Amino acid sequence: MLSNAAVKAARPRSRAYKMFDERGLHLHVATSGRATWRLKYRLAGAEQLLTIGSFPEISLNAARGHLEVAREQIARGIKPPSPAATAAALMTFEQVARSWHARRQSGWTETHAADVLASLERDVFAPIGAFPCDEISASGVRELLEVVEARGRIETARRLRQRIEAIFAFAISHDQATANPAKPVAAALAAAPRRRRQPALLTIVDARALLAACDRAAGRPIVRLASRFLALTAVRLDALRGARWAEIEDLDGPAPVWRVPAARMKLARVKKADAAFDHLVPLAPAAVEILRGARAIGNGGELIFPGARGDLPFAEGAIGDLYDRAGYAGRHVPHGWRATFSTVMNEALPAERDVIDRALGHTLKRDDGREAKVEAAYNRSEQLERRRAVLDRWAQDLCAA
Repeated sequence: MLSNAAVKAARPRSRAYKMFDERGLHLHVATSGRATWRLKYRLAGAEQLLTIGSFPEISLNAARGHLEVAREQIARGIKPPSPAATAAALMTFEQVARSWHARRQSGWTETHAADVLASLERDVFAPIGAFPCDEISASGVRELLEVVEARGRIETARRLRQRIEAIFAFAISHDQATANPAKPVAAALAAAPRRRRQPALLTIVDARALLAACDRAAGRPIVRLASRFLALTAVRLDALRGARWAEIEDLDGPAPVWRVPAARMKLARVKKADAAFDHLVPLAPAAVEILRGARAIGNGGELIFPGARGDLPFAEGAIGDLYDRAGYAGRHVPHGWRATFSTVMNEALPAERDVIDRALGHTLKRDDGREAKVEAAYNRSEQLERRRAVLDRWAQDLCAA
């Protein structure tokens, strides 16, 4: 049997040679000096050779451990896999995560797919991305999520843990992991804050003051333009972040419209694939000016309001961060513009309640509680000019000096 001292003393010779240990285990020493653990055995009457790995990366004791595992498999008639080949076949967590993302993104909107990948690139790949999945511990996952929590992003940390758990489940199903360390971390995260009504300014005077404060606050110009466009159109944030130039119709004509694809609207899945449920947003002159400003400072890409990388939308929290810097933390959030618009315009134009609801993209129900596609298309067409009048009035009031 070999000793540690004998293995360490092995030197290259003019011809390759073997140093035998026990039960077929030996160290093969090449003329280059490279030393490799191998196992010679017989299976089904045929001689086989198993490469275990290199010395000193694999010690004598570790090689004997591999020998025991291999001999147990051989006794059951199973050809043992090469530990060296198995290790080489393991993907890093980042590689697995990108494969998971590529597999899942067809079921997501482009904006959500971009958000998921950006969150992993921002907070996950640096601390654990370079490791094989089975080398990542629950404490490693917990620590990276605590960094996110320390930024005040409690909900972001919760969603990120769910994504990491899904990636490990994907890894297990592809033989890239044997356990899911993200599962037990759920109990260690900070409790999610109680969901409250999203804060919103409810008077036109306060709304104007917020826009003025944003103009003075530090931040990327494209984010300030996106914020003002969000206020003027009262759409949901996801619809805005994914906005593309190809969705703008008749920009320089008398009746400009933004056609928001149904896929980015808050709709049942079956409606998201149906262009009949696209949301039409008449654009007031002030909104058109915002678009011209965005085009002037843009990168010439598809997105109207690109992020810093150019090919992705601006960050989900960018407008909210702008409001915080402007002094409105806890008083108004991006989604709050919908409540502001609804409150102000229902007070100003009480007879146009249905038109205001339609401008918000709300589904108008039939008496039996359903909305037929033909009726939906008819209502959108019939009300478009009435919605244009409402949004023009809103823009005039909001942008008044």
